[in-house]
Amino acid sequence: MSNTPGGRPTPARPPRPGARSRIWLGLAGLLGLAFFFSPIDARAWGCQCHQAIALLAEKHLNPRALAAVKQILQSNPVDPSLDRYCKEGNSDPLADASTWSDDIRGRRPQTAPWHFVDIPDGATFRDFRKYCPLPESCVWQVIQDQLAVLGRTAGSPATSTDQDADALRYLIHFVGDIHQPMHAISNNDLGGNCVPVNYFDQTPHLRNPQLQSYAPNLHGVWDVELISRMFAGKSAEQVAAELERESSSDKVKSKNAPLDIPGWAWSSHLQAVRVAYGKLPVRIPAEAPLPVKSCADANQVGERRLALHEQLAQPYQKAAAVVVRRPLALAGYRLAAILNALWP
Repeated sequence: MSNTPGGRPTPARPPRPGARSRIWLGLAGLLGLAFFFSPIDARAWGCQCHQAIALLAEKHLNPRALAAVKQILQSNPVDPSLDRYCKEGNSDPLADASTWSDDIRGRRPQTAPWHFVDIPDGATFRDFRKYCPLPESCVWQVIQDQLAVLGRTAGSPATSTDQDADALRYLIHFVGDIHQPMHAISNNDLGGNCVPVNYFDQTPHLRNPQLQSYAPNLHGVWDVELISRMFAGKSAEQVAAELERESSSDKVKSKNAPLDIPGWAWSSHLQAVRVAYGKLPVRIPAEAPLPVKSCADANQVGERRLALHEQLAQPYQKAAAVVVRRPLALAGYRLAAILNALWP
């Protein structure tokens, strides 16, 4: 599992697709370039917390749902030739499935925009649902689509197909992604990918001149660095247990609450507005939404945000930590609620 404390420079490693790899938009010929030079070198919640979400959900599955999920995953295993970023993996089938959706993007680049929804900074509750424009990007629509696939065969998991297993793996992953605040916002900056930041002792360095992408950046900090500091040295099992101890009231509420999947995205959006952007040392005003394919767009948004010299250290880390833990726990409880509804 990726558990490097966020205060140390990221170790050298092969570039991998970022959680919001959207440079694919436009010319199909740029697809390969997009995945090699994505704006960030991070995945939403990393290995550690996606696995923790799955493990927390598993603890709250009813016997029928647990048996169905394991039957589908074990009967239709992951292609062993697929390069898995979480090299240590996890022997638990749900935890192992939780990171597959990031790995498969190299083979299925069309799924890259499935991981997020661009709700502009400045949107209101009255109009936020209009920003769900598939096939471009909308994580909550993808969750609903995977539920529809699984619903068609929910009565006979023993006869499940690879398509059912893929839908289940997508579902497990995207319920985690929709609870990551930076996956539900954009201010002409690809969800914070185009906001270079100084994070403790890490200073922004140019990753790709053509795309004007820098690391570290705001999105990458929320994807990996914050939680690496919060849960340094802990296993996914330990993180899941810690989250459950802190969230007993949410456990009860999530079990009985209706499945308002777009509402989950809106809650994540509000956390991004109030904390991820709202607690930045230098305020970034909301901009009128523009089509942005890289950090060179929107009047060179990456360079404009670099000039702000955002300095993120302990005060920001502390403010962010307050809102990170609860969404992780909610993701686990809500994933369990979804699976229990499929197999009551």
